[in-house]
Amino acid sequence: MTPTPPDPTRPTPPDPGNGTGPAQDTTTPALSGTGNGTGHPRNTAMPAPSGTTTDTGPARPGTDHGTDGTHPGGPGGPGHPTTPPGQGTGTTSTALTPAQLWTRARGFLLAVAVLLTAAVALAGLQAGDHHGRLDPRSADPDGSRALAQLLKERGVTTRVVTNAQEAAAAAGPGTTLLVADPDLLGEPQRRAIRSAIDLSGGRTVLVAPGSPALPELAPAAHAKGFAHQRDLDPGTPACTLPAAGTAGRAGTGDGLRYTTDLPGATGCYPSGGHPTLLVLPSTTKGGDTVLLGSETFLLNKRLADEGNASLALQLLGSRPELVWYLPTPADMSADPGTDAQDPSLLDLVPAGWTWALLQLFVAAALAALWRARRLGPLVTEDLPVAIRASEATEGHARLYRRADARDRAATVLRAAARERLAPLVGVPAPQAHDPAALVPAVSARLTAGGRPSDPAALLFGTTPADDAALVALADHLDALEREVRSS
Repeated sequence: MTPTPPDPTRPTPPDPGNGTGPAQDTTTPALSGTGNGTGHPRNTAMPAPSGTTTDTGPARPGTDHGTDGTHPGGPGGPGHPTTPPGQGTGTTSTALTPAQLWTRARGFLLAVAVLLTAAVALAGLQAGDHHGRLDPRSADPDGSRALAQLLKERGVTTRVVTNAQEAAAAAGPGTTLLVADPDLLGEPQRRAIRSAIDLSGGRTVLVAPGSPALPELAPAAHAKGFAHQRDLDPGTPACTLPAAGTAGRAGTGDGLRYTTDLPGATGCYPSGGHPTLLVLPSTTKGGDTVLLGSETFLLNKRLADEGNASLALQLLGSRPELVWYLPTPADMSADPGTDAQDPSLLDLVPAGWTWALLQLFVAAALAALWRARRLGPLVTEDLPVAIRASEATEGHARLYRRADARDRAATVLRAAARERLAPLVGVPAPQAHDPAALVPAVSARLTAGGRPSDPAALLFGTTPADDAALVALADHLDALEREVRSS
């Protein structure tokens, strides 16, 4: 009669026929493995923290060593007991170490550093050529470097100032003071420029002054709306300004128009009956104030059109020195006595940067969602190659021990023991992990003299404090199962 081969997935009862009792197992407590010939399965899959030997007991959870040498299961896979409801899985950490984080992030950080370095280098190299609008140092289309170069060839020096007091101090009979944007000046700055207009005896050119600046800098003139044409004729014979007669048609439009009742004033380049270039005589002999409705003909991109270059050179080159005043945020202060506050950092950020930062934030959020951990049930996959069960067991053991996963090891041992004890004591499988159902049934099967320990503490106790306690727990679970089987 051919004996039926044992089922490798079910625990094998002890063989009482050899008279020698259970054989000694030479491996550490681990997951269940193949039988050792004594009637008890060899424990080879659950990682043991130390190398001590234990008695062979009934099969523990894990992966049975098949006869073909393959490893059909593993922790969390087929043949491995799942964590029962209400039982913790421990606090095994899966967080990356600082060394692993650095290894993964160093390539990205290096690329960011290279980009930042290149951006700073390019900004530094180009900082000397790029300035603001109507800046005589700027070669941009909206700069005025071409005009400054032409003035230099004719012996006129151009001096850039960014402070109203400095501009007023530099003004004199031999200077032309150009104020780039008078409407941005605060009251103290306007008073300083007005003082220079009245006392310097030189020429003051106000570029596109509007209602905020005219009452204090040129009270005799008033703004009359915008011009309807870009290029205008001088408007002779009403225009008696020699510079306009020589230059002819010029691009003084695209800006404001003015009107005045001041005797001796000269208006040129009219649009709709009102001049876009107005010259007001000063109270000081030899001085005057020029109101330009538009700065377009002073810019690099329009200097070569029509008679723009001729008009600009004659207006700004009538004195040997040109003081070019570019107001800064410090000169754009509010009037005294107001409750205006200094602009915050966010107020100084251009609107384009705000949208760019928003786009970067959205891109970062999408990247985080793309790379985030996927939530859901674990998926069991077949191994790509056949691995010997003993090698897989040793690998799992080293991983558990490296992570100090005594909590996980103890949970697996207790869960497997409960699942094997439940059918032996008549407890249904769904109640195998219920202490109220399993502990009384197991206690009833134990003899008073052979009880190894408290069944409740063994099957539902706390995590072992060290490796020795974990080994002792495995021994006591073996003894408990042996006693239940033999009772």
